[in-house]
Amino acid sequence: MEATEVRKLAELEDAHWWYRERRYLLAREVQGLRPGTALDVGAAGGGNTRVLRDLGWRAVALEYGEEGAGVARGRGLATLRADATSLPVADASLDLVVAFDVLEHLDDDDAAVREVRRVLRPGGSFVVAVPCDPALWSAHDEAVGHVRRYTRPTLTALLVRGGFAIGPMRSWNVLLRPVVQLRRRFSTGSDLDELSPLVNTGLRGVITAERYLPVRSLPGVSLLVTARRP
Repeated sequence: MEATEVRKLAELEDAHWWYRERRYLLAREVQGLRPGTALDVGAAGGGNTRVLRDLGWRAVALEYGEEGAGVARGRGLATLRADATSLPVADASLDLVVAFDVLEHLDDDDAAVREVRRVLRPGGSFVVAVPCDPALWSAHDEAVGHVRRYTRPTLTALLVRGGFAIGPMRSWNVLLRPVVQLRRRFSTGSDLDELSPLVNTGLRGVITAERYLPVRSLPGVSLLVTARRP
């Protein structure tokens, strides 16, 4: 992700409806796991790293870009600068790896998944979120440096090739998919923009309502899954 987009993210993520919901989803995915050592790959400014830290994990933010790593360090987070395809971590040393909206940026996503398996202890968890459906490809994807959007079969195949056992895969941002699709049809850049408080509150209400509806198997904007190293 370009430095300008990272700066936008860091400025927006605490209040923005999409990032708030993403943090909620991460907290829910790791609920029930015994806190241990965790790595947040592609952490940008460390919003998700803070979630893990606050839940009792010994969490480290890993970010390739200088801008994001600087923001994470400025927030008091333990931070590494490195490539997701070459993690500076010992074999079988981690209990949890998180990669939210990371794999779609990588030319070699298989290499990244193999690296995650290498650094996880047997039984360790890999929590993954990616943008889905190539039909939603737009100027937003190009602006934030996406290489691809996934489908359920392509994400499943990627994780299985990497040696993971996969839990239930769910869609999210389902209710707002028609709005996203319409907006991106006419967009000329990233969606990372500051919203009016009224619009932000309205969108937060919609995405929060989705938690309680049986829509996880319907087409959405993103996919979320927890995989485990056997």
